[in-house]
Amino acid sequence: MRTGTLSPQRREAAMAAMTSGEELDVLVVGGGVVGAGAALDAATRGLSVGLLEARDWASGTSSRSSKLIHGGLRYLEMLDFGLVREALRERGLLVQKLAPHLVRPVPFLYPLEHRGWERLYAGAGVMLYDTMGISSGHARGLPRHRHLSRRAALRECPSLRPESLIGGIQYYDAQMDDARFTMFLVRTAVAYGAHAASRARVVGFLRDGARVTGVRVQDLESDRIVEIRAKQVINATGVWTDDVQDLVSERKPFNVRASKGIHLVVPRDRVQSSTGLILRTATSVLFVIPWDQHWIIGTTDTDWDLDKDHPAASSRDVDYLLEEVNKVLVTPLTRDDVQGVYAGLRPLLSGESELTAKLSREHAVVTPVPGLVVVAGGKFTTYRVMAADAVDAAVRGLNRTVPRCCTDQVPLVGADGYVAMRNQRNALAAELGLHVSTVEHLLRRYGTVTDEVLTLVREDPGLGQPLEGADSYLRAEVAYAALHEDARHLEDVLTRRTRISIETFDRGTTAARAAAAIMAEVLGWSPEQLDREVEHYLQRVEAERAAQEQPDDATAELARLGAPELLLTS
Repeated sequence: MRTGTLSPQRREAAMAAMTSGEELDVLVVGGGVVGAGAALDAATRGLSVGLLEARDWASGTSSRSSKLIHGGLRYLEMLDFGLVREALRERGLLVQKLAPHLVRPVPFLYPLEHRGWERLYAGAGVMLYDTMGISSGHARGLPRHRHLSRRAALRECPSLRPESLIGGIQYYDAQMDDARFTMFLVRTAVAYGAHAASRARVVGFLRDGARVTGVRVQDLESDRIVEIRAKQVINATGVWTDDVQDLVSERKPFNVRASKGIHLVVPRDRVQSSTGLILRTATSVLFVIPWDQHWIIGTTDTDWDLDKDHPAASSRDVDYLLEEVNKVLVTPLTRDDVQGVYAGLRPLLSGESELTAKLSREHAVVTPVPGLVVVAGGKFTTYRVMAADAVDAAVRGLNRTVPRCCTDQVPLVGADGYVAMRNQRNALAAELGLHVSTVEHLLRRYGTVTDEVLTLVREDPGLGQPLEGADSYLRAEVAYAALHEDARHLEDVLTRRTRISIETFDRGTTAARAAAAIMAEVLGWSPEQLDREVEHYLQRVEAERAAQEQPDDATAELARLGAPELLLTS
């Protein structure tokens, strides 16, 4: 079974291979979902591939989404049928074939406020949504929608104010952990031969006349500058697209506009419901999304032209989401109910609209100069289509015959045998003395590579204990993240390999030292490095909390930048 381990040794080997002087066929810049998808696409076509990420995998937009794989129900109102159909096809592929261990159905209730016309209007839209899902070429893999009376809707969600609805429509979409999904894409690309390195920042392009022939890279783990040569370079850096294009010193083919979206995380018991909610707002929609023992509430949609590395949620953002969701809840949520807050930036292709909520979620692929392909825009759900289009453009520059995209036939690491292993969860739990719910938790996060996590527990039963300060996770998951998932710093583990930073009221500060101690043993940190990692994380949490007390974006950003940038291992 291909597992694509992302170990420290594998990163070192990848950097050595990419800097050996041998020219790669394709070098992808950007380790978000589109860049990782492009690396997998190119590798499975038989090309030699490199993948670079300036920080941690998915550390930008691809770890800060609404965690949904969806067709975009609201885009039907914009008559963007092509985008919806495409996204629904991808949703069906992911749920049923490519990543059943990572992507799963989730129900949503749309409360109806008006009699007669609204049920007909909304019902027709949801029926079209279901029909397009079936006709997309793949069985939908999700239950069909159903109409509910007010009484039935309140049975599904007792926390709704009875006077806020006259009935409802329940439909299904899908959800995943976006950061883990992206990391599994990277692992799968590596399993098929791609060379991947995080903490490798592109600082310049190599040129031969007008042609781009590679990149100049700062290895942030060793603080050295190296060169990597490639026949084709793909810029898949999302909201950083324009910044990377500035390094080429050529006229930009389009501009990417950043739209900030924030989300709140609250405990599951604060909202009594067996279903998620989708609510209309004055400018867009608001989701209340089931997330294990929590709810994710979001999102906002506002223009952002400040620091892209650290978008900050302001007090105004938090208050807006609480105000909107409280319009329909019997027991209002307060700031004291908020466990976590996260902010991310959407890469939107700039257009004529002044409102980011109105900009297109379509993507674009262009070749501004020979040897360079730029892909931007789009949405998480359609990453595979974007990746295929980008690699198709790169292939045209190779001047040789290359097989077509086959990623619709390539399950991600952990998918093969997932159903069979899930059927064995009781036996696995009994063997290791774990609760069945713990094994189920692991299967939802690792699929069949759960066995690699359990091997660590077999070798050291102490790793089978819950992590201090975050008992939803095993100590083994921290060790595994450092050994197999390229977690090089404490922040990587607490914010992306796990979600401890948003799932605990203390934002992971209690778990920080225990997690760092496990990583130190695996990665060989000195006591001083361990202390620095913990201090950096505590400063990050303090800065984010301070930002969330500020009245606007400018003051929130200033507070968030109070935490220093990530420290080097060395």
